[in-house]
Parts: sequence; structure tokens; C-alpha cells
Amino acid sequence: MNNVDFIKVDSEKCTKCGLCVKICRGTLAMSDAGPIFDKDLCIECGHCVAVCPNGALDNIRTPLENQVQIKEEKLIDSDTAETFLRARRSIRSFQKKVVSRDKVHKLLDIARFAPTAWNSQGIAYHVIDDKSTLHEISSVIADWTEQSLENGQLKKSPWVQNTISTISQYRKDNKDTILRDAPCLVIATAKRDQKELGRDNTHFSLAYVQLYAQTLGLGSCWSGLFEYCAMEEYEPLLSMLNIPKDRVVTGALLIGYPLYSFKRLVDRNPLELTWQ
Repeated sequence: MNNVDFIKVDSEKCTKCGLCVKICRGTLAMSDAGPIFDKDLCIECGHCVAVCPNGALDNIRTPLENQVQIKEEKLIDSDTAETFLRARRSIRSFQKKVVSRDKVHKLLDIARFAPTAWNSQGIAYHVIDDKSTLHEISSVIADWTEQSLENGQLKKSPWVQNTISTISQYRKDNKDTILRDAPCLVIATAKRDQKELGRDNTHFSLAYVQLYAQTLGLGSCWSGLFEYCAMEEYEPLLSMLNIPKDRVVTGALLIGYPLYSFKRLVDRNPLELTWQ
């Protein structure tokens, strides 16, 4: 059961406080000699290494040298957090300004720290920032949407009237109401055999992206029609995306610099809450 190549315990630093065992989901146990473990149950969450007050554990899957010490002064208080969260809005109008690939990389790199089911991770990103390609994608999605409206595929959607209006504006007014002239489209993908799990993990990851985008002066908006079209695996769209056959689209965000700035925080319906 014990494998010194998997987790190493510094016996001089270990006080056998048991925090690593208490926080673990089943990999670790405590013996008279210190922590023992079953490497086959480890999901690589790194909790054991992160919680140890003495730095006595080193997990080969989450090495101690990669663990960044938390600095209390870097943490924000609850009032600041509330304002920050309520300040985020979906951005549907973007400046005609290119987002550098370095900034997009920085934005997406934060997504890998989002929680995922069983620490499965596995989300990859495909970014399109070529204007002509983005316009072609909008055109293909418009074709698919019209076909889906005609055959009744979208008629059960609660947003069908909004969809009809979106396509009408696209056709009649020559407005890109689909990708909204965003300079950047971020497409999340997961392994085909993990589609459902990948969809959930994508929501977690892209939520991080949406929040972090504010700190970089960027705005974001979920691209609903793109998602519907891609998840139906509409061939004219998929042939444009260069996504490997063993992966599926699980989400998409429009990214760019906001054209307008908001002066007030988000308001929502009152909280619905029950206790038992």
C-alpha cells in the first residue's frame, strides 16, 4: 500500500497532526509511523500537500515545489468580492480592437485552476481570432438556425422568439447578432467519451474566465447559438473548426474589449431559499 515514490513524508517535519488524512477523500490513513496511502485512489487534488502546516508531504502528482504559498494580504474581503462579482455583465458590444494572443493565453490559463468533477480536468481550448473566419462562422450558424426553425428543432426553446429576432437582424440589417463582431471566439472542448462530464467542467472553467476577464479590461458573453449548432455537430460548422474527431465542443465564449462601460451593479430576482 505504501509507495515511497508516490508520496514522501519528511519524518522530521511530520507531527502526525492528521490534517492530511482528515482532508483527504480516501487515499490517506494515519499509522503509528505516519501517513500511509493508496495511490490508486488519489485524484491528484493536492489537498494533502496544501493543508500540511509544516510542509512535510510531497506528492509526486501535486509536487510541493509547485504549491504556491497563500499570502493573506492578497486575499480580498467579502465586500470587495461582492462588488466584483456583481460588476460582471455579459458584454454584447465590443470595440474594434484586437485582443493580443498573450492576453488570451493569460486569460485562459486561469481556467485550468477551476474545480472539476473528481479533479478530472480535461478541458482544452480552441481560439479563433481571424475576422474573416469569424464572419464565416456567423453565416454558417445563421443557415443552421433557419433550418432548425423550419424543421421545428428550435420551436420548443423558451428563447425561440429571441432566436427569430436574432436571425432577422442578421439577414435584414447586416448586423452580426450571432458572434456580435467579437474579435475572439473561445471554444471549449472535451474528450468525446466524456461529453457530459466535460460540459459540467466547462461551465466551471469558463466561469473563471468570465470573472478574470474583468481584471484584464476584457468582457465576455456566452455564445448560445454557436453552442447549439456545434453540439448538434453541424458538419458545415465542424469542418471549419479544425477540432480533433475525438473531441466535442462543450462551450464557447465571445471575448473582447467592451464598447460601453456600466455604471451600476447587476440586480436580480430576490433570493429563493428554504431550510430543513
